[in-house]
Amino acid sequence: MQATVAAASDAGRKRSRNEDSFCADASLGLYIVADGMGGHAAGEVASRTTADTIRQFILDTQHDRDRTWPFGFDPALSYSGNRLRTAIMIANLALLRRIQRDDELEGMATTVSAALVDGTDAVVCNVGDCRAYLIRDDAIRQLTVDHSWVAEQVRAGLIPPDAARTHPWRHFVTRAVSGNSDLTIDVVQFDPRAGDALLLCSDGLHSLVTDDEMLELVRARRDDLRGACQALVDCANARGGPDNVTVVLVELA
Repeated sequence: MQATVAAASDAGRKRSRNEDSFCADASLGLYIVADGMGGHAAGEVASRTTADTIRQFILDTQHDRDRTWPFGFDPALSYSGNRLRTAIMIANLALLRRIQRDDELEGMATTVSAALVDGTDAVVCNVGDCRAYLIRDDAIRQLTVDHSWVAEQVRAGLIPPDAARTHPWRHFVTRAVSGNSDLTIDVVQFDPRAGDALLLCSDGLHSLVTDDEMLELVRARRDDLRGACQALVDCANARGGPDNVTVVLVELA
């Protein structure tokens, strides 16, 4: 699979600092959106450290299947699935080490969604409420599951889906990369097809822009991925832009 990729990230209309980070590396087939949390600049440190650590592990293992990994291999997952899952676990450990060196970073964390496309093998991992979507045959499908209090209430049937977008607790995440030893990572594997598009985003986008609206904005600019990313960011900002917003868009061929 060859890929064309574009990305856009913006602090939004209400925040002075952008604590999102992303990676859009077609040479590695690696795409990441991370949304940092924490006081002062700690959120930015958490998201950047996570994205950089994931990328470094994927780079280091690109041509070395015999390398020893620090975490166990899950036989239920593909090689790519294990590779990306391990990269996030190593990033989690990297945050712990940063916190141990600097008390001011205590409490920092990040949500993350990451995709790895290696030949005909594709995998998405996520922790928290950054999302990954698959656009195929003029339809959009969310691949990830949000790890947030509101999303869990919706899945339990306790909150109607329409109310989730404006619920006051919608930003309370139940999982994050934070250095804790009990990190749980969701892994979704799928067979990529020529013509597929992957859309990764932070909650600064999907909390304001519906899935169908994302699809329409991308479909209208399918020959201009950079323009599509900017249109998505602009749409979120036009609706108040209360949060940082980041989009990575990948076209597979």
